[in-house]
Amino acid sequence: MAEAPAKRKGLISHGVVAQNRKARHDYTIKETIEAGLALLGPEVKSLRAGRATISESWAGERDGELWLFNAYIPEWQAGSFMAKFEPRRPRKLLLHKKQVRALAGAVTREGATLVPLQIHFNERGRAKVLLGLAEGKRKHDKRAAIAAREWQRDKARLMREKG
Repeated sequence: MAEAPAKRKGLISHGVVAQNRKARHDYTIKETIEAGLALLGPEVKSLRAGRATISESWAGERDGELWLFNAYIPEWQAGSFMAKFEPRRPRKLLLHKKQVRALAGAVTREGATLVPLQIHFNERGRAKVLLGLAEGKRKHDKRAAIAAREWQRDKARLMREKG
């Protein structure tokens, strides 16, 4: 019996596709929410190949809907000429209207930012974006976080050595 095509070709059927590792350093994440992502067929294939970058992307409101801007999903190389799309095009985020209003209100009222933290496929194979409602850190906040993390690491090392 042949293997499943997803395993044979090294494609991602579920799990994390792209992460924004810098976001947790630059922002304090107050709340996270999972949103669906409206994609074209070749974009899904490109995501399953693990070829996406969200380090420079952000989410924002346009015409009462939330959109993901500047996320890089490259063109699917094996696609036909009809499968061409813009790699950095805005992509619609799929949320309930109540969630969209709450997030848009938090952005305008509190001055928060919507930062995409990761793109992943859920158990059903649907592409999802984990959004963080974030507040920007200042330089001294970043330094304090680094110092606290180093102290925790040193403390754990000392406890391990003491027994």
